[in-house]
Amino acid sequence: MDEPRLTPQDSDKPPHPFTQVPIEITISVGKARPLLRDLLRLGKDAILPLDSRVDDPVDLYVGDRLIARGELHELDGDQAGQLAVRLTEVADLKTGL
Repeated sequence: MDEPRLTPQDSDKPPHPFTQVPIEITISVGKARPLLRDLLRLGKDAILPLDSRVDDPVDLYVGDRLIARGELHELDGDQAGQLAVRLTEVADLKTGL
């Protein structure tokens, strides 16, 4: 049986000080493998094709550790045009993704 996951409200302990430290999450949308000669020819308005499509899943990393997968979305309203990621899989701290 799976152990229940603790959330901050589940604990009577004061929050750990590191919970207030911001981290950087990198979203990987795809890769390109151009030849060096083609890379050197790139200029303004050049298009570099990636190995993925717009609706393919994206990977979320902290450092080099894969922590989640998700789908790209464009926000509406006040944040129209801004990209966001809807998480579809989240890594388990013990077993990974």
